[in-house]
Amino acid sequence: MFSQPPEVTDEMLDQALWAGWRFRAATLTYQPVGFGAHHWLGEDTSGWQLFITVDDLAARTWSAQDTIEAAFSRLERAMATAFSLRHDAGLEFVVAPIQAADGRTLHRMSDRYSIVTHPYLADCEPGRDGDFAAEADRRAVIALLQTLHGVSGVVLPRRDDLTVPQIAQLKAAMSRTREPWQRGPYGTRARDLLAAHVEDLAALLVAFGRLAARVAGRADRLVITHGEPGAANVLRTPRGFVFVDWESVLLAQPERDLWALAEDDPEILTHYSERTGVAIDTDALTAYRLWYDLFEIAGYITWFEGTHEDNLDTAEAWQNLQHFLQPADRWPDLVGPAKSGRRDLVELDVLESD
Repeated sequence: MFSQPPEVTDEMLDQALWAGWRFRAATLTYQPVGFGAHHWLGEDTSGWQLFITVDDLAARTWSAQDTIEAAFSRLERAMATAFSLRHDAGLEFVVAPIQAADGRTLHRMSDRYSIVTHPYLADCEPGRDGDFAAEADRRAVIALLQTLHGVSGVVLPRRDDLTVPQIAQLKAAMSRTREPWQRGPYGTRARDLLAAHVEDLAALLVAFGRLAARVAGRADRLVITHGEPGAANVLRTPRGFVFVDWESVLLAQPERDLWALAEDDPEILTHYSERTGVAIDTDALTAYRLWYDLFEIAGYITWFEGTHEDNLDTAEAWQNLQHFLQPADRWPDLVGPAKSGRRDLVELDVLESD
């Protein structure tokens, strides 16, 4: 995230780092990178540097019935998998969390926030503008994904059921587009954008439900997936590419790691199949790409219907929402006059169902 949360003070970080990792920071510098968690660079007097990640667990809850404790448990299991991939399976391209003094990788810093530390990679760079520089880079990433997808004997992550976090909140918001959204500067704009696309979005939700039901039943194809192996999370180092940000790791269909790469280079799919012998499931490719659109839309709509401020984070979120909330343009094969349906279909198939 671009903005440091005011609730997280340097004193809190100092205490958590010392209690968990026996790390006494001489300097703590906020890092406005990524979009989801908060990051700091910490350095002690000996020159030891840590990349520190603080997660807002409330923002990681999936529904009104979800809890901060469940969000922490999901994140803790993901970090345990990443640690096991590096230290049990020996995958050197996995940038894993550092084990704390009690053997755990994730700690609670407060009721709302968790903290995890990673080695700081000083001599590395992500892809520019989120893209890989060359075809050879994408091929190298596919080789690493082949290794990841074939690994065994590690702490397994959760199994993906293609649940879209905050989907219930999105469906509820779709029924409230005639009500005022005035709890923050982007509320009215987000409501009006949603209202303009509500029926197309409803058709998209129905299509996703059908796709997800087909894909989720194919348990024989499950592998460990990173979830977002794009250029922002695949860093070039002097020793080769490494994968960071393992909070989304899941046991899932391999297409979860392939769809975004195939957007830029469709030949990636042929390359993966030739290397692995695994036939590409086009339903799974579509389902995971659609899941990502709905995940983005649901998160931003829930944010803007609620209390929010005008800052760099909400400005970025508004730009992202405008990009993703274009169902007819982004999904012409799934959305259109013949597929959107009547308003009663919207209410029956979407707003009243989970």
